[in-house]
Amino acid sequence: MNRTYPWMFVGTSLILGAATLEGFWLQRTRGQYDWRAYFTSLGDLGLRIAFRLLPLGLATSALNWLWDHRLYTMPLGSVWPWALLFVGQDFFYYWMHRADHRVRWLWATHSVHHSPNELNLSAAYRLGWTSRLSIAPIFFAPLVLMGFSPIVVGAALALNLLYQFWLHAPWIPRLGPLEWLLNTPAHHRVHHASNPEYLDANFGGVLIVFDRWFGTYREEVADVPIRYGLVYPIRSYNPLLIGMREWISIGRDVWSARGLRAVFASMFGPPRTRSIGPRVTKSLALLCSIVAMSGCGGGSGDSGSPSAAPTTPTATTGTVNLVIQDTPSPKLTVLSFQVQITT
Repeated sequence: MNRTYPWMFVGTSLILGAATLEGFWLQRTRGQYDWRAYFTSLGDLGLRIAFRLLPLGLATSALNWLWDHRLYTMPLGSVWPWALLFVGQDFFYYWMHRADHRVRWLWATHSVHHSPNELNLSAAYRLGWTSRLSIAPIFFAPLVLMGFSPIVVGAALALNLLYQFWLHAPWIPRLGPLEWLLNTPAHHRVHHASNPEYLDANFGGVLIVFDRWFGTYREEVADVPIRYGLVYPIRSYNPLLIGMREWISIGRDVWSARGLRAVFASMFGPPRTRSIGPRVTKSLALLCSIVAMSGCGGGSGDSGSPSAAPTTPTATTGTVNLVIQDTPSPKLTVLSFQVQITT
């Protein structure tokens, strides 16, 4: 038997035990806990373990080929190669994680991790059971070419993900000066938010410095409460449906795409926003025109008061502009209306 199996079993048992204890504690102290979401994450973990037995893994084959053609073999007999591995792995993890949010093929799996509508420790291991179809690990190819074996790189990534387990406990407070260097629960709360103000931020694994350097760092704002989950929330607790939701969406878009460029964009472009058809746009504009032309602003007094005297409507003219505003995230587009009323 592979000697790593006992360690994997012990580590997984400790993680599941901690998530279970947190559930009982939150239910006792706060009066509620979403046990259905807990078992959904458990189901996703079981499916992921089962699918790892299949002979799949596009990135694994590529990394093994690169290892056979490496430029150098890194000696691991001193502390400096391990330090280089730690920093390099976290650097490439940052870019992999950022691509998970910007490339639709990668988002199809990673979106499962963001599907819980409440953040807790059980969300940490809801990572998507279709991960074998992802090419995300290819981001660590430079480390393999430098002379770190795929096994060593994989172990470093596993430790990175293990560190991130405790980041999914939203009840842990801010950690003072450590917030400047390390990825903390406060930073990761923002990463899991679906508010437009927080989307696509704080991609770091162990370190937060790369977010600060590359402009993706955001802090929680006191007057903008965090809303967890996806922009378009998933209400299902079925791990099969959650895992396939984005893949089905990709399949529909590829089927209806016209031309190879559209097919490529459907698969590898940014995650799609919910489309707004011209009929919907016209209806929204018409509704806003009615509001603008309805006499708001005419008369005096509190129109909401039942005792207010009726006023004579005043003729108004209005201008309505429909504005489609892009946010920093390609997953969300904000519609707003500019209404100018003249009485």
